[in-house]
Amino acid sequence: MPAPLLDDSPAVGTSNSAFDHLVNWFRPAPAVPRKSPEEIAREYPIFRWRIFEATFIAYAAYYLVRNNLSPVQVDMGHALGYDKTMIGSILASSAGAYGIGKLVLGQFADRSNAKRFLLLGLVLTALLNFAFGLSRNFPAHLALWTLNGFVQGMGSGPCLRSLAHWYSVRERGTVFGFWNISHNIGGAATGIISAKCTEYFNWPSAFYVPGALALICAAYVFFRMYDTPQSVGMPPVEEYKGVRPAASWPQSSERELSIREIVFIYLLPNRVLWILGCATFFAYIANYSLADWGPTYLREAKGASLTDGGISIAVTEIAGIFGMLAMGFISDRVGGRRGMISALSMLPLILGYEAMILAPAHKVWIEFIIFAVIGFFSYGPLMLMGVMSLDFTSKKAVATAGGFIALFGYMGRMVEGQAIGWIAQHYGWELGFDCVIGCVAMGFILLCFTWNTRPRG
Repeated sequence: MPAPLLDDSPAVGTSNSAFDHLVNWFRPAPAVPRKSPEEIAREYPIFRWRIFEATFIAYAAYYLVRNNLSPVQVDMGHALGYDKTMIGSILASSAGAYGIGKLVLGQFADRSNAKRFLLLGLVLTALLNFAFGLSRNFPAHLALWTLNGFVQGMGSGPCLRSLAHWYSVRERGTVFGFWNISHNIGGAATGIISAKCTEYFNWPSAFYVPGALALICAAYVFFRMYDTPQSVGMPPVEEYKGVRPAASWPQSSERELSIREIVFIYLLPNRVLWILGCATFFAYIANYSLADWGPTYLREAKGASLTDGGISIAVTEIAGIFGMLAMGFISDRVGGRRGMISALSMLPLILGYEAMILAPAHKVWIEFIIFAVIGFFSYGPLMLMGVMSLDFTSKKAVATAGGFIALFGYMGRMVEGQAIGWIAQHYGWELGFDCVIGCVAMGFILLCFTWNTRPRG
């Protein structure tokens, strides 16, 4: 029987019955009698594809309602009188809340029904987008986008839990390389959708339309996703793929862990996770400086249009797709040495950011090429560091491990969101991106400490 999500022992009377019902609704789906070998052989690949597809669509939808502020922040700022520091505060608070949300909510995602946890977060973030579009003052926008960042923490945890239960450690580089395309597609789509909605309607529509699309995706995922293999009569993926669980973990690989076990056995003593967390801090600055400030930089420093800004995000995200596919595939082929691949990928980013500063104005096509290079080499390390966090923990603790390194990452994004805007406002864009180059170098140095690490399973 799965361990309880919370201590839900009833109090005197029936005052806690609604709470008990809610807790039970979130519990991992119970195991059902195993199907025949013939049914397993026939249906397991189908279930694996459905899990991959459902989590892919869901996570792309999460990005529709998270990255839609950056393309329209100039227009929203002009309409409401917000300067770069105010916009930076909104971005920074959301990033910090997202990192906290991924860690805190990841612990519950590890012990919940992944499908239900995922869908609740998607519905909540869509509603917050509607509220953001309706608001017209800075305190409300700051509060709503911060809360949206926290709720967004409900997205990746259940996806990681599902994929870890349905795909073995030897497949993760390639599988996660493909799965991570979801946020590139979501990010590319929201760049274009938000820019076009603002161009043809107004800036609030950049939050209404993605919110509506997210609800449609939630309805679709509701009918496609399942929890663990055992909940549909299938064996654990290690048994199905003939992969023996790592001998270094004494607990049964299928027992649900308590929060105490997750934190004090699989998280805090884990040296690799701490190194990855610090490296992710700098890698997020390298990646999201372009995502958050690239369109604004192009418009103010290079004479680009609103549509050009939206296209720049799409170019970055699409290039990131090919980068993640290539690096995920290569990491599996070199025995899971994902730290080495990540470190090497950081070096071209230094040249990319320097070229972006030196490129001539009013030649946006040159910037698009530079954005593509940065996107190709920046998304791969982020994806691989996330996979490494899964490689070095239990599949029953993957959401917490992913949330742990993401907390460092979004602390970096919080610093980036506030600092880049402030530096650009007072000292210009060139100094701002020189600081980003320094962060890339720090990320490279830290990743060198993971050069020879390999998965335990």
